[in-house]
Amino acid sequence: MTGTHGGRVTRPSVWPWLVPVTALVAGALFASSVRASGGEDLRTDQAMLPDLIRSQNRTNQDRSERLDELQTQVEEVTAALAPGNLETQRLERQANELAAAAGRTEVTGPAIRVQLDDAKLAGGEVPAGADPDDYVIHQQDVQAVVNALWEGGAEAMMLQDQRVISTSAVRCVGNTLILQGRVYSPPYVVTAIGDTDQMQAALESDAEVANLREWSVAVGLGYDVGVLGEQRFPAYVGSILPEHAEVPES
Repeated sequence: MTGTHGGRVTRPSVWPWLVPVTALVAGALFASSVRASGGEDLRTDQAMLPDLIRSQNRTNQDRSERLDELQTQVEEVTAALAPGNLETQRLERQANELAAAAGRTEVTGPAIRVQLDDAKLAGGEVPAGADPDDYVIHQQDVQAVVNALWEGGAEAMMLQDQRVISTSAVRCVGNTLILQGRVYSPPYVVTAIGDTDQMQAALESDAEVANLREWSVAVGLGYDVGVLGEQRFPAYVGSILPEHAEVPES
């Protein structure tokens, strides 16, 4: 008669077959990764991002300077043709009249500077229950200052190290500002040449700028206005042709 065994049941171990299967799967994944990456590391190195931005900014600066050189050559050739061609002379006069309004000439004069910056938080931590967006400068903040300065009669304007004209687009992506292909981090500096009293008055009376000043007091956003002496702004060298247009409904 077969008896029953009430003691500990010994089950076979899974390791003899699990280990080789695991090794096989790991090898397949490794081979797939090598093929997908072409032998390169698939991980994104966040530490390289600032260097990439700086490198691209240098490239854009070099190309802007080259464009400036080519435009100067075109202007010199055009000027050489003007004495013998009445139509060329007429077009040259029109171009000269429009050049200042289009930002194509250097401008010198007294200036005002507005600097905007993110709030400086103790320990870099947003207070509990607060919205992190309240502690950074946004696109609308920069645009409000730019619009107010134009409204105050600014004759020429710079944002960071670039000349700004009436059609320049100010865009922010995350915590960075993009202007004409270059990327900037705060603080953002807007400088404008013109009647400094009128431009200061425009900043004081603008509702959106007033709201920005209130937030600067409430959470510590950087908002600083200063009057400068004589400044010289370079000519704008980017394209002045619009890429998109929309006809308003009548």
